[in-house]
Amino acid sequence: MKNLAVKIFSLQVLIFAFAFDSQAQNVAENPFAVSLTNVAKQAGIDFKTIYGDEKKNRYLLETTGTGAAFIDYDNDGWQDIFFVNGTRLDALPKNVETPTNRLFRNKGNGTFEDVTAKAGLTRTNWGQAATVGDYDNDGFDDIFVSCFGKNALYKNNGNGTFTETAEKAGVANNKSRWASGSSFLDFDRDGDLDLFVGSYIDLDLKTAPLPETGPCLYKGLTVACGPPGLTGGVNMLFQNNGNGTFTDISEKSGMRKTDGTYALGAIAADFDNDNFQDIYVANDSAPAILYRNNKNGTFTDIALEAGCAYSVDGKPQAGMGVSVGDFDRDGWLDIVKTNFAGDTTTLYRNVGKGVFDDVTFPAGLGLNTKWLGWGVGFVDLDNDGWLDIFQVNGHVYPEVEKLTTEAGYSQRKVLYQNLRNGKFADISVKIGGAVMENIPGRGAAFGDFDNDGDTDIVINPVNASPELIRNDSKSGNNWLKIKLIGTKSNRSAVGSRIKIIADDGTQTDEVRSSNSYYSVNDSRLNFGLGTNKTVKKIEILWTNGQTETLENIDVNQFITIREGSGIVNKK
Repeated sequence: MKNLAVKIFSLQVLIFAFAFDSQAQNVAENPFAVSLTNVAKQAGIDFKTIYGDEKKNRYLLETTGTGAAFIDYDNDGWQDIFFVNGTRLDALPKNVETPTNRLFRNKGNGTFEDVTAKAGLTRTNWGQAATVGDYDNDGFDDIFVSCFGKNALYKNNGNGTFTETAEKAGVANNKSRWASGSSFLDFDRDGDLDLFVGSYIDLDLKTAPLPETGPCLYKGLTVACGPPGLTGGVNMLFQNNGNGTFTDISEKSGMRKTDGTYALGAIAADFDNDNFQDIYVANDSAPAILYRNNKNGTFTDIALEAGCAYSVDGKPQAGMGVSVGDFDRDGWLDIVKTNFAGDTTTLYRNVGKGVFDDVTFPAGLGLNTKWLGWGVGFVDLDNDGWLDIFQVNGHVYPEVEKLTTEAGYSQRKVLYQNLRNGKFADISVKIGGAVMENIPGRGAAFGDFDNDGDTDIVINPVNASPELIRNDSKSGNNWLKIKLIGTKSNRSAVGSRIKIIADDGTQTDEVRSSNSYYSVNDSRLNFGLGTNKTVKKIEILWTNGQTETLENIDVNQFITIREGSGIVNKK
């Protein structure tokens, strides 16, 4: 038995070594030729996001932070940036500017102009998530902001200004006071966007426990209490009435059948390839939720049987952010979810029909446990046609600066390169630059702000200045960016799916209105094409079920496809 055990152990060592040798060889054969540089200040984005006290938090409210959104609000072909802001419980010092949401207009030359006041977006509140979509189908993207307190719905007037219409539209209030991750989706495929709004905690600051009275401890430190022990929030679903208003159908749709479970990041996507959008919710200190769209106006939480509720060892995790993408290019959308410090980021591989396998450790994401992850994205940073993973980190408790056992309150990011064989390699140190710079990160969005064909990153931290990370790719890889405009489908084409076919295989993606943690990506879908000289075929499955095919498309261009009309613009 002893000899057998030795042989088994030796075999395991060989397999382990072979896996890492293959990984190293793959990295060597596929150099990641990008540089990532924070250019926020030189681009004109120079303000401080305010969110809670900087040294000590009394309530969990002060820890979650806010999101950011790429949005072309003026339809000029350049991605503008919207930042959600927070506030503080105590009066701000005289030298601190009153925090509000911020909208920066892209001037098309690498710089931005702050147009917040001009656009009518000035508001001081406990903002949370941003969600972008054209809910009234007038051709201009609108913005929903979930909040602790009353939510905001900013209708884009088409002239550079917005009007706040949440009360009138019927989406200002959550049953719980604390709205969190949200997403526009056309769940009933009637051509207009409905709205899912998650809820974190039913919080009343007058009765909530204080750190000292709990007492609430983290590794011996007195910290803000929760979420365990506090009442979980109630997730909401609002159906678009087609006249600028919404109806609360949370009960009717089955959302209430799942108990309140501390929702944070939320995303709508079609996980079982039936052309109906489902909803995945990352819950803090509780099992994740996967609301399956039953195609009849109702949803059922199937996360447990689908294999994406718990960690690989069957434990609930403290989920924060979530991103969706087809990292192995098999036509099924996978999930990556960030979690609390001491745990790993979780990677769920969709093995077909919305059933998932936790591949965190075999894929190489199990090596890191010290980061507390928030914003995350499946993103092809080098345009080789394979989705990498970029993760933003930062601790929840400012008090951890007193500990030597933690990675700190501000933390660096993590970049995992897709090795094209189901595995990822942490190349953060190798890439350096902005990846290795510490920040108390929260929301992160991915988009091409300078229209050079590669994907850039914007990060919204807590009590610090946002980062705009410019991606300068030297890979020479080709790419194609596609914007969809719905006609019979919702105008934003949210939920519509694109499959491209090139010499090296297929890629699949969907238009989504939310991603990462509390944030929104560029609505133009980016397809890295490596050395492919042309795209043989583009297959579009519109939200309403109609299909459209285009053939022999040139690479390295931005194209706009209108439903039923083919390509209507090229750049």
